[in-house]
Amino acid sequence: MSDAPLANLRFTDFCWWGVGALATRFMADFGAQVIKIEDRVRLDLTRTLPPFHGVVAAMGDIATLPSPDQSGFYNNYNRNKLSMTINMRLPAGRDIVRKLVGVSDVVSENFRPGVMEKWGFDYESLRDLKRDIIFMRLSGLGHSGPEKEYRTAGPVVQALSGLSFMAGLPDREPSGYGYSYMDNTAAYYGVMACLLALYHRGEHGCGQEVNVCAVEAGINLLGPDLLNYTVNGIGTRAAGVPRGNRLGGGRAAPHGVYPTVDEDRWLAVAVFNDDEWRALLSVTGQNGATPERWATLAGRVADQDALDEWLVGWTRTMDRHEAMRLLQEAGVPAGAVQTGEDRVTGDPVLARANFFRELDHPVMGTSYIEGMPLQLSESPVREEWSHGPTLGQHTQYVLHEILGMGSQEVAQLEADGVI
Repeated sequence: MSDAPLANLRFTDFCWWGVGALATRFMADFGAQVIKIEDRVRLDLTRTLPPFHGVVAAMGDIATLPSPDQSGFYNNYNRNKLSMTINMRLPAGRDIVRKLVGVSDVVSENFRPGVMEKWGFDYESLRDLKRDIIFMRLSGLGHSGPEKEYRTAGPVVQALSGLSFMAGLPDREPSGYGYSYMDNTAAYYGVMACLLALYHRGEHGCGQEVNVCAVEAGINLLGPDLLNYTVNGIGTRAAGVPRGNRLGGGRAAPHGVYPTVDEDRWLAVAVFNDDEWRALLSVTGQNGATPERWATLAGRVADQDALDEWLVGWTRTMDRHEAMRLLQEAGVPAGAVQTGEDRVTGDPVLARANFFRELDHPVMGTSYIEGMPLQLSESPVREEWSHGPTLGQHTQYVLHEILGMGSQEVAQLEADGVI
């Protein structure tokens, strides 16, 4: 732990769901002590999300689960953290948090606006408890403006930011994303903002309030689309737009995802120039057997439907990994579309990098956790990783070891339903 770059930091963490949990997970992976404040009645929603170990249950169907500690989703999002249960509805529970803030560096939350204020934990109140505290806040629509109290989740943020409108197949309704993509993206902005605030504190000795609006983070991903509208007056959707897997602007063809010999197994291919085209022909054995008009990029872009049909004739005869190998060796950008099983058990790059880690969990047993996609030679991630904590696993530790409470006081808190 001593070599991890954030090992001297402590977070009082109210984050739950996706965006906040991911942001503080990054901090925990690099050594920060993240004390996750949980409620025994209103569970973190990720505790109710499948997959569940050994149980088939629908999302949110926590009543069918014998334990709130069976969600692989929660385990992954909250690795390397501590879990402390506090009843924030009681004054004594809020008093515990005040003590914890006094020995923390960052308070983090991603509730809808007003929740922290209701408990008496606005930024000014937190500063009274710790003058250099950093208050990291992540929300869908920010903490000001007429829509600040609107409820959002990742897919809603994607829709409001404009990302969903850009996605989908030609001449079809917007499809959005099949995953809460903006939870991840806004979390990364939250990490950057928090690290900047920590750097500023190191230089100037003062904390600050950090606000990240997920919708604004999404808008930051729209650059070319916004430019096309503001400069050229061209809207996002038109006939044939969005193009699905095809690349706009006539810059590549073929460019898409193609079926292979096995059912529901696919190969991505991107041909950007004539040299790559000729290499593709050599691999498929079709030199001299394709229409002359396909010899140029412009000709291929103009005839993409027929071009894709021709390429499918070859990819359907091939194993996706073998096709990827042959094309890559010839200099053609190509990749097998991998399933979760492929990534965990069959990806040689990830295996060589030891990307996936095995963690033992007291309820779920041994499970895989993805690693960090970056390495620092002088300040690595923490050496010892821990599973996502069971509900309230570290309550006693925090009260006794960090806040210095005696056994009798802690027992009374438990008897009163505070912890």
